[in-house]
Amino acid sequence: MNWDDLRIFLAVARKGSISGAAQQLGVQHSTVSRRMRALEKKLGVRLIERKKGGYEFTAAGETLERTARHMEHEVLAAEGAISNMDTKLTGELRVTAINNMASSVLMPMFASFSRRFPDVHLHIHVSNTYASLSQREADIAIRLTNTPTETLIGRRLGTVASTIYGSRHYLEKLASEGGKATWLGVECCGFHQSWTKEACGGRSHNFYLDDTLLTKAALKQDLGVAYLPCFMGDPDPDLKRYCPPDPELNLGLWLLFHPDLKHTARVLAFRDYMAKEVEAQKRLFEGR
Repeated sequence: MNWDDLRIFLAVARKGSISGAAQQLGVQHSTVSRRMRALEKKLGVRLIERKKGGYEFTAAGETLERTARHMEHEVLAAEGAISNMDTKLTGELRVTAINNMASSVLMPMFASFSRRFPDVHLHIHVSNTYASLSQREADIAIRLTNTPTETLIGRRLGTVASTIYGSRHYLEKLASEGGKATWLGVECCGFHQSWTKEACGGRSHNFYLDDTLLTKAALKQDLGVAYLPCFMGDPDPDLKRYCPPDPELNLGLWLLFHPDLKHTARVLAFRDYMAKEVEAQKRLFEGR
């Protein structure tokens, strides 16, 4: 068995499907399917059985998964140890961040870092779900949280404030005509879902969105009010605050990475650079 086969097998095990593994690995569905069949043929046993809604391990598959996870741990530990010897500002650096931040306030910072360190090949991945740093899906994660994962290390870059926004036209009309504000159903993250549920008493909505960039666009169509981070709402002249930010809703902006990378030059350079850049934009992030 070679490690690449086991890596594909683990991706199928974690995602529960061929298509999910293909998406995680960035390859074609047919490639994963072909490699799985080849691995089973090589071993002479069935590893997975197709079931309704996904796949299920055979006894041989369960045994191989335990062994493969142990091998993965050893491989990643070796990679981490070697990476710690890397004192040059060269090589790939994979950063995962939330879409609304990466495509707006963070992009100029990423661009200036890339210009300053051209030998570091920066890969930006956006997702509203957490990439696993322990499984090396990314080297660095920029996350909004007040409870960062204890197994990771890094730095709190700052504080991100949020409040309720609507379009200027909508809020002016609401103020002149009276009545209650219409709330958008926001499903982009657990924070906005819980804040919205509490603010509007758990009422149902007739317009739902699963991304803050979509929420911002919907607000500008006079559809109602919703929570947004201040760094998104304040710079837009078409939007207006419905109320001041509540400090209880503040979230920490963290830059996190795996302890195995704590001496890697490009990781430390990116950490220090982003800390300086975010500090320069402190008032925007804090809603001041």
